[in-house]
This record gives sequence, structure tokens and C-alpha cells, in this order.
Amino acid sequence: AEYVAKNIQWTTCKDFTVERGRQQIEEYISTWEFHESWLHWSEFLCEEELTYSKMYHYRVLWSIPTRRKPIPQATASVYFIIEISKIKPDTFPVEVFFFLESSRLIFRPEHCRFREKWLKDIIINKLSLKQCL
Repeated sequence: AEYVAKNIQWTTCKDFTVERGRQQIEEYISTWEFHESWLHWSEFLCEEELTYSKMYHYRVLWSIPTRRKPIPQATASVYFIIEISKIKPDTFPVEVFFFLESSRLIFRPEHCRFREKWLKDIIINKLSLKQCL
């Protein structure tokens, strides 16, 4: 059986707000499969004005706090970009992309299955680097 990427109905360009973008990122993340021990926090970073679009940048910070270590030793970030076209009709949906802090690979929600392993790998790499120092 072939996996179908889970996605949400993204807002139209005309209905977009910074807060609506953050809420929709949270809604999209709720379709991901990950263990309940993971906690995350999302924030708006900045707006970038381009010739034919505006880009809105967000960060979702992930960690696994425990009772023994409630302040995590390392975190993993997933960055989202919501693009609002200046040339397409404003009734079109926004374009959404995301990438991991340790990668240049850019994902599109409608074509990607999120892997919890990506977050684990980032944290493991950071912790192993700390041990080397």
C-alpha cells in the first residue's frame, strides 16, 4: 500500500495573517506521527519582502523533557516558510515549505511524510558534539 502524505487545507492569500499562519502550522503538525513525549513550541520569526511574493518565516522548536532533565540538553528546529504570491489571484492558497535545521532539503507538505527520526537524529548529533567538546 502506498502512503498518502497528510496535509491540511491551507488558507487563501487574502485571508492570511501571521497568527493564522502559525495556527495552520500547528494544525499541520497535528497530522504528523510522533511519540507523545515530544513537546514543541512555534513562533513567527520574520517577514521577507520579495519582488513577486512575501515570505513569512516560522520556527517550531522540538524537545523531549523528562522528569530527571526537565530542561532539555538539546533541541531540534523545523523551519516553515509561508509564501504569499503578489501575482497569483488572492483566492489561491498560500504556498508552504519546511526544512530541518540540519538540512538544505526543502519539503512541501503535500509531498512529504514527516519522520520522527529526523528530530532524533538532530538531537543525537548535538549531544554527541557536546561530548566531544
